[in-house]
Amino acid sequence: MHRVISVYLPTWPTDRLRRLPAGAAPPPDVPLVLKGSDGRRRVVTAVDAFAQSLGIRIGMSVAKAQALVNDLHLIDAAPEADRNGLDDLALWGLRRYSPIVMADPPDGLVLDVTGAAHLHGGERPLLEDLVSQLSAKGIAARVAISETWGASHALARFLSGPITLIERGKTNDTILKLPVEALRLPANTLDGLRILGFDSIGELASQPRAPLTLRFGPELFRRIDMAFGRLAEPISPIEPPEMIVTRKAFFEPISAPETIAKYTNLLVEDLCLHLEEAGQGALQLDLRFHRVDSRVEAIQIKTARPVRNVKRLSRLLCDKIETVDPGFGIERMVLAATLTGLLSPHQTYATYGEAAPPDVEDLWDTLNNRYGAIARLYKAETSPSDIPERAILRLPPHSKAIGSTRNVRFRRPFRLLRPPEPMQTMALLPDHPPVSFQWRGSRYRVTAADGPERVRGEWWHTEKEAGKVRDYFVLQVEGGERFWAFRTGDGQNEDTGSLRWYMHGKFV
Repeated sequence: MHRVISVYLPTWPTDRLRRLPAGAAPPPDVPLVLKGSDGRRRVVTAVDAFAQSLGIRIGMSVAKAQALVNDLHLIDAAPEADRNGLDDLALWGLRRYSPIVMADPPDGLVLDVTGAAHLHGGERPLLEDLVSQLSAKGIAARVAISETWGASHALARFLSGPITLIERGKTNDTILKLPVEALRLPANTLDGLRILGFDSIGELASQPRAPLTLRFGPELFRRIDMAFGRLAEPISPIEPPEMIVTRKAFFEPISAPETIAKYTNLLVEDLCLHLEEAGQGALQLDLRFHRVDSRVEAIQIKTARPVRNVKRLSRLLCDKIETVDPGFGIERMVLAATLTGLLSPHQTYATYGEAAPPDVEDLWDTLNNRYGAIARLYKAETSPSDIPERAILRLPPHSKAIGSTRNVRFRRPFRLLRPPEPMQTMALLPDHPPVSFQWRGSRYRVTAADGPERVRGEWWHTEKEAGKVRDYFVLQVEGGERFWAFRTGDGQNEDTGSLRWYMHGKFV
């Protein structure tokens, strides 16, 4: 079942101008309005949020807008630049989110994320990240995901929330209440439907087709069928000219998995030759399958480092062939290296008889592409920090970082509590170790203690740690258990810490 995201950028023309380099961008503290021509009239074609809050609307005459706001910043609209900017944004989405991304002028994008959402943790995390990333770029956005492009387009523009996620099988029921303007129909058709009294898509869809088609033409119910998924609406992915792409067209459509795997391997071989000529390795590959019914299926793989190994790339792609629905047959396959990196020769170890280090990158690529981003797959590496929770870093398995031996000679528990948990203690003197403590509802009597090991705050991380200390103790209790606890401060001066106790770990 297809899942399509529509991205609506309500203030895209003004947002694009705001993102220009310093000196070329409009002043940030004045309302921005773009003007164009409607016949002989000069009208407002786009406004930013500031101008909109002052009462300026799209379609208003420029003279009226200037009368409403004195310090209005007027700029000529540039539709061509807006379109080029959308193409650049679509290319960004292609490399980050989905193998099928297309600009949807004049104010949106469309992404087919069928089979790709799990790579980002699911559909909702993907949508949240998409809105967050666009917001960080200074671009206002509303996004919607459903089973068709037409439905997602309507939901993103006619529902007020920034994120709309329609569950599978509920798309048709959701769009019935939307206004007829959501169907992307010509203005004269919409005027005629309003005259006839049609307000919602549901009212229109329930009517006999023949009379309305005779009056308004076939486009009316064609749009309805696209929104309800009865008619395919192909998405043509963006392909910048510099992208390395290989293609294979078939005289007879193919559908058998073994045949698809065969031609996948041939496409990878051809692509790797082009990558070698460019001195590049693939970091992301998109393989698209163009079906005879105009639908496009796609699979995407990512690698930890630039790769140009035919066997490895073919295996990663073929692992996902089972997710492809060939329909009535595939008539064309397109393999694109949407993200590449410089791949320089490297020294092999076998030449000098040295043992090669374990190659975990292949395993990481396999797991990452099969199950999505795996936060639990990491390697632990020591860091030159005295703060225990900073002393061990979680790094990607393919990281080449070299660990530090700064804290090797100190005793540390195998397991740390994150974050440290408060505990109640009783001590003979403020700067002495406790003779008993209560933690997690249980009381313990200390039979032996070793410490303190003083750890000073790292002021270069945050000013709050300047002058602060922790005194760590190893506490052995009745029964033989050993705990690792610390007191914030030196036990005497409150400027060094709050003098509270925390449990930070337990020795096995």
